[in-house]
Amino acid sequence: MALHMTCDGLRRRDFLRVGALGASGLTLGSYLRAAESGTLDRQAPATSAIFINLQGGPTHMDTFDLKPEASDEYRGEFNPIQTKVAGIEISEHLPRLASVMDKFVILRGVSHTLAAHQLGSEYINTGNRPLPSLEFPGYGAVVTRELGGPDGLPPFVSIPNSAQRAGYLGVKYAPLHTNATPQPGRPFTVRGISLQNGLTVEDVEKRQNLLDELDTAFAGFEKNSQLLDGLDRFSQQAYSMITSPQARAAFDVGREDPAFAEKYGETPFGQSCLLATRLVESGVRFVTVSSGGWDTHRDNWTRLKDNLLPPFDQGLSALLTGLEEKGLLESTTVFVTGEFGRTPKINQERVGRDHYPRAMFMLMAGGGVAGGRVLGASNENGTEPLDVAYSPDDVAASFFHTLGIDHTKEYHTTTGRPVMIVRDGQVIEELVS
Repeated sequence: MALHMTCDGLRRRDFLRVGALGASGLTLGSYLRAAESGTLDRQAPATSAIFINLQGGPTHMDTFDLKPEASDEYRGEFNPIQTKVAGIEISEHLPRLASVMDKFVILRGVSHTLAAHQLGSEYINTGNRPLPSLEFPGYGAVVTRELGGPDGLPPFVSIPNSAQRAGYLGVKYAPLHTNATPQPGRPFTVRGISLQNGLTVEDVEKRQNLLDELDTAFAGFEKNSQLLDGLDRFSQQAYSMITSPQARAAFDVGREDPAFAEKYGETPFGQSCLLATRLVESGVRFVTVSSGGWDTHRDNWTRLKDNLLPPFDQGLSALLTGLEEKGLLESTTVFVTGEFGRTPKINQERVGRDHYPRAMFMLMAGGGVAGGRVLGASNENGTEPLDVAYSPDDVAASFFHTLGIDHTKEYHTTTGRPVMIVRDGQVIEELVS
C-alpha cells in the first residue's frame, strides 16, 4: 500500500513498525508473554470486528452526504445515485456500495472539533477526546483485553499498519502489523516480525540459507530445533505462531477460491479487505485496514473519481458481501471512518476541500446492526448536524455495545487512575436496536 503524507507532515504508513509492536519496541515474544485473555459476553451479536480507517479525512459531501440542491460554492461535481434502499442516495462513484446499501448504515451529522490530523486520528481511533496527560487505548487494544484471542493466531492484526495504540493498557495489547498488503496471485507471508533481540524470521531464513520464499521454508523451520536455540519459551511461542500451518493458512489469501477473491479486486485496499475477511474467518478478533490519501485539499474530484473511490467501492462492498457469504457478517462488526470530514464550501483556488470536523460520516455494518438506514443528517449545505449530532464517543460506545463490551467499564492506569473505556459517549440506541 502506498505511503501517504498528510498536509501536516504526518506519515500515514508506519504508526508502529512490525517488530516494534508498541512505542517501546515490544517484540512478538514479549507481546505473547504479557498477553492475557479476557471474557466474552456470549449474548453479544458480534465476536470480532474490522475497523477501516480512511486516513486523511474523506469528504462527506462527495461520498455519503451529497447536497445536489446546494449552491455551486458547496455542491461539488458529483451527482447522487439511488441505492438498493428506496430513498437513500450516495455518490455516483460508489455504485457497488449503492447495490449493497441494505447491508450497512450511514451515520450523517457526526461532529467534533479537532481539525488536525493527529488529534482527529487519536479521537476516532479510541472514541475518547485526546488528553495531553493520558494516551487512550485504541479499539483493538480494548477488544483484545476484553475478548482475548485464538490459539496460534494474534488477536489484533493491522493491515498494513494502524494509528491505534495500546495506550495506558500497555504494549501487550498492541497490534501485530503485517507491514505490507497482499498481492494478487502471490502467497502472502508476514515478514520482519521481531522474535528476540531484533531477530526476525527473515534473518533466520538467511542464516540457514533456505529458500527465498518464507512460506516454502516453514516446514524446514518447524523440523530444525537449532533455529529455536537461545529463544525463551515466549519467543518460541511467537515463532510457532508465525510459522504454524494455522497462521500460514490464515494469512495466505492465495488459498481463497478465485471466484470469491475476484470481486475484491487487485488493489492494495481490496486485497487488504480480502485478508481481513480471511483473518476473521480464522478467528482473529480485531483487524484494522488502513487506506490513505484522503487529504484532498487539491484536485478533490479528480483524485476521488480516479484513485480513491473505485478501490474503496469495490473493496468495501466485497468485504460486506464476502462476510455474508461466509456466514460472518452477523458476528463481525464493520466500522468505517476517517478522522474528520472536509469543508462543505469548496476551496476554489485549489479545487479541493479542507479539514472539517463539524460534519462528517461514519459507516457501520454487521454485529447485529440492521443495514439499509441513514441515521442523523446535516443541514442544507452540509456545514453542521441538522438536529441530533453524534460524537465519535457515541459511535465508539455503540461499537463496543455490538461486541458485548460495556463502554462504562473502568480500567486503571499504571498509576492507579480509574478511566472508563469511553468517557463521554452514549450508545446510539437506534443504531444497535
